[in-house]
Amino acid sequence: MDSSSSSSAAGLGSMDPQLQHFIEVETQKQRFQQLVHQMTELCWEKCMDKPGPKLDSRAEACFVNCVERFIDTSQFILNRLEQTQKSKPVFSESLSD
Repeated sequence: MDSSSSSSAAGLGSMDPQLQHFIEVETQKQRFQQLVHQMTELCWEKCMDKPGPKLDSRAEACFVNCVERFIDTSQFILNRLEQTQKSKPVFSESLSD
């Protein structure tokens, strides 16, 4: 199984550009769904004391705040990772030094 996954990964460079784009889009969709799932689980555990027929104003405010903080935190982490990658030298450049 290891060899098949490595050989399929090696073949990505010669893959049809349309198929490559499709895979990238689907991967992004999957990551987004995972993020939504994590956010839902986290906020549900934090804000929902006892499920009932209606959402009280305290729980609603908690959900809104939780989702906003989750999005802010995720955006901050992504920005920080992007900055870190931009400040790192490219691997081939670091070898020439």
